Amino acid sequence: MDNSPELNDTAAHGTPLCGKAWTAYTGCVLLAIVMVFALRLAFNYSELAAAGVLAAGTLLIGYRVLVIRSVQLYYDDVGVWVYSGILPWSRGVRGVKWRDIDEATYVQSFRSWLLRSWTIRIGHRFTKASEIVLNDMARGREAVAFVNQRHQQLIRDDRLA
Repeated sequence: MDNSPELNDTAAHGTPLCGKAWTAYTGCVLLAIVMVFALRLAFNYSELAAAGVLAAGTLLIGYRVLVIRSVQLYYDDVGVWVYSGILPWSRGVRGVKWRDIDEATYVQSFRSWLLRSWTIRIGHRFTKASEIVLNDMARGREAVAFVNQRHQQLIRDDRLA
């Protein structure tokens, strides 16, 4: 992730496209169910063990929820960016500049249609290592349509340098 100051400033001034859908939280719910069973087993040993399991489970689930909430896809005059992370060493911005975008696509499936949760890909025309791939995105289909429309408009207006 690129943590340069100019990109972090851009994150505050960009226009949001989409964030994570409710389906991104299903892993947290399953983990909470497992932690309830682990807590019940821990009570068989001691209250101290149960307190440890409760504290660890709360921290782990809370951290995962905050990380999911931090993912934000947005755009500005320079390109399309993803901001994510909550801890200082994991927080950052990565993205693709308008001039380097190949195309934006989403995965169409029965699951994504039914749950309104899309996997999106914003491709880099030169390398796959720099592309954006995000799963479980709310309004992902609309975000992909907007990115492609904006990219085509910039090409027609000859504003890509």
